[in-house]
Amino acid sequence: MKIIERLATVTRPLILVSGFVMLGMLGFIDYVNGPDLSFIVFYLVPIVLVAWFVGSGAGVLMSVAGGMAWLFADVLSRSTSYTHPIIPYWNVMVKVAFFLVVNTLVLQLKKSLDREKELARIDHLTGAANVRFYGELAGREIDRASRYHHPFTVAYMDVDNFKAVNDKLGHSAGDALLSLIAHTISHGIRTTDVVARLGGDEFSLLLPETGEEPAALVIRKVHKRLTTTMREQGWPVTFSIGIVTFLTPPASVDEMLRTADSMMYFVKGSGKNMVKHKVVSTP
Repeated sequence: MKIIERLATVTRPLILVSGFVMLGMLGFIDYVNGPDLSFIVFYLVPIVLVAWFVGSGAGVLMSVAGGMAWLFADVLSRSTSYTHPIIPYWNVMVKVAFFLVVNTLVLQLKKSLDREKELARIDHLTGAANVRFYGELAGREIDRASRYHHPFTVAYMDVDNFKAVNDKLGHSAGDALLSLIAHTISHGIRTTDVVARLGGDEFSLLLPETGEEPAALVIRKVHKRLTTTMREQGWPVTFSIGIVTFLTPPASVDEMLRTADSMMYFVKGSGKNMVKHKVVSTP
């Protein structure tokens, strides 16, 4: 896993060049050993690596290059000719076809794994980040804030009167409402911000590298957009939002969420449908 993670950080051109170098080395080894001992299976290593980390087009290119490298090595190392001049070309077409099949299977596997990875990060109902993925992102932001000494902001939001919607209109209506809320929030924030559903009718927003004033502006816009959307579509809900700007990063994600959650409950206890902001800074 560590090797894969490291390779993922390498630039695509470097991986592509490395793949060609590996194919050249394998072709040379095939040439030196002669036609009696084949290393054709090892050609799959650079082809698979390039297909996985660079893409389908590069994988096809490597497949053709691998076939040509084998052909040159085979022809140059033979002391006797083939019984028919078309045989080497037939052989190389078979090998290229084999490489292409493997290339296709690798790409399908990668596509499936990427999809599973994406689904594991997303709340299936709303399309927002789920608790686990949100925790990972928040943990990274805490680490960055500790290293570079920049602020960040977290908002914790509860949907007021959501239980009444479920009780009167049914859970399907409640699910539709949660999806609408997540969609409305997502279209009112920056691409660098993260919205997550923490469970039930509770959402959280992570605003990286965002201080007190910019955060207040963003969240109040989100609150206004949500309020307007709910009124226009006839949903009888409001939103209680607690905001915490961390000038000094918390010790953990749990501490971060507890602090923001306490601000949200302060709003709930003060009459709901409000936004309250707190700044955390320790000397």
